[in-house]
Amino acid sequence: MSAVPLTTAPVDRPRQTRWLLRLHRPALYTWAALWLLLAALLVALDGPLLDAAAQSWRQFRACGMTERCDYDQDAILRYKDCYDYATIALNVLPFLVAAWAGAALTGRELESGTARLAWTQATSPARWLAVRLAVPALGVAVCTGLLSWLHHRAWAAGQGRIDSAKEWYDRFTLHAGGPVVVALALAGLAAGALAGLLLRRTLLALVVGVLVTGAVRGLADLALPHLWPPVTRLSTLDQGFLGDGLVVDQGMVTRSGAHVPPPSCDSTASCEAAYAHFTGRYNTYHPVSHLWGLQLTTTALVLAVAGLLVAGCFLALRRQTGPLRPADD
Repeated sequence: MSAVPLTTAPVDRPRQTRWLLRLHRPALYTWAALWLLLAALLVALDGPLLDAAAQSWRQFRACGMTERCDYDQDAILRYKDCYDYATIALNVLPFLVAAWAGAALTGRELESGTARLAWTQATSPARWLAVRLAVPALGVAVCTGLLSWLHHRAWAAGQGRIDSAKEWYDRFTLHAGGPVVVALALAGLAAGALAGLLLRRTLLALVVGVLVTGAVRGLADLALPHLWPPVTRLSTLDQGFLGDGLVVDQGMVTRSGAHVPPPSCDSTASCEAAYAHFTGRYNTYHPVSHLWGLQLTTTALVLAVAGLLVAGCFLALRRQTGPLRPADD
């Protein structure tokens, strides 16, 4: 592919930023509205919704075994539903960012030809891409970071007060209440931008950006339990598995001290025969004290992947335009 001539009439960065914000004003307004709605919901989960549900749970526990129990079940269900909605929304957010980045941030401009027009008349390709990555990345990081902080506060406030509160290692709660979701959102931004640069088709870039973000999320899910040293607790056969947390591995301890998977058996006699060769059980898991260690190491991994995707963006742009050098000041 022939190189695109670089700009001869440079535009300063503040003007490029203003133009980018004006161009994507509908997306900016939609993002602001959704952010305010989700933030308000998370604040309510740490306030009136929590207080009403906690009061109902106290009333329920006070009932004991009596047949008649006067408590506000609607308050409990309302809190549960709102928590689930907020948690799912935060988990979906990186995919929305990827879809927007692939469809609107790069894909649409390359498909329509406005990007090439900007490269020849207003700004260099390198600066064009840098602004389109840096400005949304700043907004995504700040807004998503605030939402994840509010989510963690809401979750922590419910511990000990809401009997049906999610455990810290719940898959969706774990990702929503820490910096991992911020890193995933940035990876989604980079994945969508790269898809748009490579495919130069709005709809196709949207789909591919979302799929790549899903792959990064899957990688994070698989790697997370192994990025921090787990704890192993031994127990007797009668005790069962000891330790509460994110399970990494569970199994049986042989007479020689080896750790093996639990045996499969389909009858009482076969189970008794199989378990007769074991002396105890082992449980390898992460306790709650490992929460932030797991969060930070997984965040570092996802950010590294996001960095590779950003590098891929500039390499893809270089392939289309030739050497990327900044416009003359």
